[in-house]
Amino acid sequence: MKFLNSNIILFGKKVSFVVILWFAVAIVTSILQISKGSSHNNNYLIFKQVFFHTIHQQNLYIGYPNEYLDSNHYGPFFSIIIAPFALLPNWLGMFLWCMANISILFYATFKLPINSINKKIILLIGLLELLTSLHNIQFNPMLTAWIMLSYILVKNKKDFWATMFIAAGFMVKLYGIVGLAFFLFSDHKLKFIASFLFWMGIFFVLPMIFSSPQFIVQSYYDWFNSLSEKNNLNEVSMMQGMTVMRIVKSIFQLKNIPDILFLGSAALFYLLPLLKFKNLKNISFQLHYLAFLLIGLVIYSSSAESATFVIAMMGLAIWYVIQPKNSRLALCLMLFAILLTSLSTTDLFPNFIKVQYIRPYGLKALPCFFVWLVIAYQLLVNKFYEIEINE
Repeated sequence: MKFLNSNIILFGKKVSFVVILWFAVAIVTSILQISKGSSHNNNYLIFKQVFFHTIHQQNLYIGYPNEYLDSNHYGPFFSIIIAPFALLPNWLGMFLWCMANISILFYATFKLPINSINKKIILLIGLLELLTSLHNIQFNPMLTAWIMLSYILVKNKKDFWATMFIAAGFMVKLYGIVGLAFFLFSDHKLKFIASFLFWMGIFFVLPMIFSSPQFIVQSYYDWFNSLSEKNNLNEVSMMQGMTVMRIVKSIFQLKNIPDILFLGSAALFYLLPLLKFKNLKNISFQLHYLAFLLIGLVIYSSSAESATFVIAMMGLAIWYVIQPKNSRLALCLMLFAILLTSLSTTDLFPNFIKVQYIRPYGLKALPCFFVWLVIAYQLLVNKFYEIEINE
């Protein structure tokens, strides 16, 4: 693992080889995808038009077949996030969008309270899923970073800015709401609550500046309805719904088990560790819980698709680097995740395996589920130790 400490002289300064690799591979992947043209980057066209449809007060959640395929499923506040990119030519907007996603996830990783070597390991483990997300010009790397930053800022007693990321994640894709769990790690709980309500109000009103209050309010109703419809479609889609529910239902032929039983059980596992109040200020416990949230957010979401797993793999990577260095279980599970989660949707796997097994059974989520169960056990049973903190 000597290469983790290796540096390259760039513009007269020493830069880590891992950092150069992270940005170089991600930038090349982005350029190759963008070079295919706008017609091959449908997600970005949807993102861009959210801004223009908001300005023109056109329904944000119906299909526009003359503009793009599929439909938008992000909240009206996303029009603010995408605005600076939407105003640019498509190729430039896409490139800067990818750079923003790459950079903020890198920044969040290097702000984690762990040593430099472990930060580099996290980047390497998460790189494959980052590339999958970039291949689809997705928002998920940015969302992952927002969740990570909401924890980091709470830890650093900057609750006002932490809740900004929580509220933003919720108003764009709902996922960000998991950051409210970090309320229990806060030393300033009243400030946390007041700040969250402040940002929710700001982000609710902000799109009205270049639209209208009536349109935005109606858009939130439309958003709720579109998410309900999408949830029903995810039940039968092979490309989405890569979840624990699909694994269990498909393998054991238990099609009639309602998802609420899975979700209720998961919620219980999330709540019980938080009752161990003496652990709430322990950084190792907090990082385990952060990883727990990131993984569960994906494997219990009916919208989980291949490009979403950057969230889960960053969670797995965080968990892996805070395990004892001689843990064979951690190593085996991480290698299993890299093989089945990160590589199973690439050309390294024969197409018939992907079509016949990976997609129908949701097996991309299987290693993540195993790790999620291990973390659940650790959160409930372990006596937590303090890990090495980065200087």
